Amino acid sequence: MAAAVSAGPDHLFNMRNYYYLGAYQAAINCSDSLSGLSPDESLEKDCLVFRSYIALGSYALVINEIDDSAPTPLQGVKLLALYLSSPDNKESVISSLKEWLADPAIGNNPILRLIAGTIFMHEQDYNEALKHTNAGGTMELHALNGQIFLKMYRSDYAEKQLRIMQQVDEDHTLTQLANAWLDLAVGGSKIQEAYLIFQDFSEKYQMTGLILNGKAVCSMHMGNFDEAETLLLEALNKDTKDPETLANLVVCSLHLGKSPSRYLSQLKLSHPDHLLVKRVTSSEESFDRAVQSVA
Repeated sequence: MAAAVSAGPDHLFNMRNYYYLGAYQAAINCSDSLSGLSPDESLEKDCLVFRSYIALGSYALVINEIDDSAPTPLQGVKLLALYLSSPDNKESVISSLKEWLADPAIGNNPILRLIAGTIFMHEQDYNEALKHTNAGGTMELHALNGQIFLKMYRSDYAEKQLRIMQQVDEDHTLTQLANAWLDLAVGGSKIQEAYLIFQDFSEKYQMTGLILNGKAVCSMHMGNFDEAETLLLEALNKDTKDPETLANLVVCSLHLGKSPSRYLSQLKLSHPDHLLVKRVTSSEESFDRAVQSVA
């Protein structure tokens, strides 16, 4: 008879959703009211709290609060904070990460694999990232696989990941997000479908930079640059340093015939490694060289 009993309530459902949609402070606040958690849920909660702080840029807090005796998933989260906090840490973080991943006792931990995928994706070493994420096992790993495949311009593989996620839970927030990312990559008539997914999120949940940027990118694809600008300025109000918002504002301003220089300056200051900054810098250098050769 006991076998028929359904699983208990998902205590972390709201907190996870906040995190997935970019409402990081709400996820942190939500954690304070959770009680009666199992040890596994408690560990997942702590990981979500610290990952939310990382997303908010509070790297030092995470590095200071997670000590060397913490469980493997938290150690993985600390590695991500170290990696993002300073370029000087990259080599030592990657070497520690590879050491842990090679350890049979902890190497298969889903959070450690997720962190590995995230770090190697930052490094643009997509094959190395997939080595650790491709086996899947959690919705977050499948979603990350989808993102990696899209960065490799393999929307066919990203679509396979989406199908797996849809079989597990079609209505899951990450399934919907993965669907929207794929629609944006495929383009054409799919853009409207992606817009509807972000619109649905904006009606169900609090507006976040992630949702606003999603709607704005869809609007730009559809040629609605005025609407995109309104959405992006709202996102900028929420976070003046968000790299995606600034990068999207640069593109949107150019299409509206406005000067993007202020947004570009902000992006250069706060995110000098951003792809758009690198492209612009390389174009400026080529232009300067051309001018000098003519002179």
